[in-house]
Amino acid sequence: MTMLKTFPKGGLHVPDNKLSEKEAIQSINLPKTVQIPIAQHIGAPAKIIVERNDKVKTGQVIAKSSGFISANIHSPVTGTVTKIDTFLDSSGYKNPMVSIRVEEDNWIEEVDLSTEVNSEITVSKEEILQKIQNAGIVGLGGATFPSHIKLMVPEHAKAPEILLINGVECEPYLTADHRLMLEKPDEIIIGVQILMKALGVSRAAIGIENNKKDAIKILSERVKNIKGIEIVPLKVKYPQGGEKQLIKAIIKKEVPAGKLPLEVGAVVYNVGTTFAVYEAVQKNKPLIERVVTVTGKSLVKPSNFWVRIGTPIEHLLQAVGGVPENTGKIINGGPMMGKALKDYSVPVTKGTSGILLIPKEKSNRRPMQPCVRCAKCVDVCPMGLEPFLLMALSDKKLVERSKDDNILSCIECGSCSYICPSSRPLLDYIRLGKADVNKFLKSQKDGK
Repeated sequence: MTMLKTFPKGGLHVPDNKLSEKEAIQSINLPKTVQIPIAQHIGAPAKIIVERNDKVKTGQVIAKSSGFISANIHSPVTGTVTKIDTFLDSSGYKNPMVSIRVEEDNWIEEVDLSTEVNSEITVSKEEILQKIQNAGIVGLGGATFPSHIKLMVPEHAKAPEILLINGVECEPYLTADHRLMLEKPDEIIIGVQILMKALGVSRAAIGIENNKKDAIKILSERVKNIKGIEIVPLKVKYPQGGEKQLIKAIIKKEVPAGKLPLEVGAVVYNVGTTFAVYEAVQKNKPLIERVVTVTGKSLVKPSNFWVRIGTPIEHLLQAVGGVPENTGKIINGGPMMGKALKDYSVPVTKGTSGILLIPKEKSNRRPMQPCVRCAKCVDVCPMGLEPFLLMALSDKKLVERSKDDNILSCIECGSCSYICPSSRPLLDYIRLGKADVNKFLKSQKDGK
């Protein structure tokens, strides 16, 4: 039997808890109101181009990208703009949003709403890039990096050699990508071919962890007669879905610190993003909805939903029967990298992959104990860092030393906090340290 591929450095095994993996993706009723954040991507927030009392259609641009790294925002519904203001978002901060009262669901005319799969790729490289940019597609694996930028390879850069598609979904509980691979395999494969054409590469690999054997089987069947696309089953190990870990696992190359995957000839897209690319290029459909897993052991029926961007999270919670009484925390994302929500009225964004409910008895932090120098955090760090040291440097505000010890290479996977026998909040401190280092670097750049 062939050995399954994986990344060699660090990582750990966490319980899967894929409670919703057998639940087909359902459509959810539209809410009465949606609130669409204007900063749903890494880079410059989009510029609002609608006004209060404007009538908008489903798929209409309501905010245009305002910089090189930026993305368009579209109305996910048909209705009337009721407010343009700052509201609380899932980060816990107030940010600009457009509120729309939902009245019906009339799409802009150019969108092809048929369910027929369109497998003929007739557009040029330039048209692909333009359609992806127009559609406001960003990385749906959580990074929310504007997707068209990855296709704009700088002249002096190394030409891409391989397209890697991330179907790992290593975060416990989440099953959105898994269900998408099972239910939309043809569209995903066409999305892969579109991206291959745009990048000018002849090779693509879809990495899927071995706990999704049904997805491996169905996609392997689909690519049997397609030259250049291979399905790569991967050993189950967290955080295999990290871009650098996936590259190391599949093509055995290491992306240098501070560099992009292109440095080793790779470009990485998530399967959800790949499906969105298919819809944008073949159906003219902008990114206004995504699959969201709503899960937790206390829920009667953990589910996967097609959700319009801007839908309040409380609307999703109602769809699974409401919040159980014993709920201690509601997490935006998975248990390893997700963040607790303070307010359940905040909207779903392009980066929302799941909502996880954790019961009270599991949600309280254990008291922090002194470090016992066991080095377990060092063993599991997939980036080869020393989390115990980075926590201490962050705590003492030793910013330059933190930078020199590569704190910015941390991918915030949470493996160190998970494994620590002393319940030390290593990742929390490292996140603070990263923020301090970024501030320091910005002040140096600005000459302050």
